[in-house]
Amino acid sequence: MSRKADKQNILNRFASKGIFPFQMAFTLLIPLRNIFLSPAQLAGRLELNTDSVVMEVGPGPGYFSPRIAGIISKGRLILADIQPEMLEYARKRMERKGLGNVGYYRCSGERFEFPESTFDRIFMVTVIGEVENKDIYMSEFYRILKPGGILSVTELAGDPDKLTISEVRKLAESHAFSYYRQYGNEKNYTVNFKKIQRI
Repeated sequence: MSRKADKQNILNRFASKGIFPFQMAFTLLIPLRNIFLSPAQLAGRLELNTDSVVMEVGPGPGYFSPRIAGIISKGRLILADIQPEMLEYARKRMERKGLGNVGYYRCSGERFEFPESTFDRIFMVTVIGEVENKDIYMSEFYRILKPGGILSVTELAGDPDKLTISEVRKLAESHAFSYYRQYGNEKNYTVNFKKIQRI
């Protein structure tokens, strides 16, 4: 493939459904994103404690990650992404900010290699629509989330993979998550679910 064709392919993926191209990661750090959702706003929706163990799925270059890692100073933040290039970008960003409580995990698109009941919070922003194996991910999130832990799904306007609130609720509730709290409206929203024990 020629260089020009390669660039065109990246631009097409940038505006299309599917996994966000790592070559465009810099666009995810534009401060203009604060208009839709700032890192501080998102952190407030996650109900974090200083010792929370948190996984961010699909962090990209780490737009929200520094704020979360700073709040959970006695805890741990795991950044999980299917693209190693995104994880490397995020790792360098976290290191520049002196954040040492962050780990990195390359997703396989299937199982998450963590023990049961590992995390207090699992969150993702404009990611769930990109996931091919949504049911597998939801089952895994249920498995690795602690009882009473929160799964937080945020979707924002302009994302070509965006799911509606009802689609997200149907997906999560079909995997035994209990609807807990909602922020925003259909255009820009966060929906939180709690892990309830299966009987």
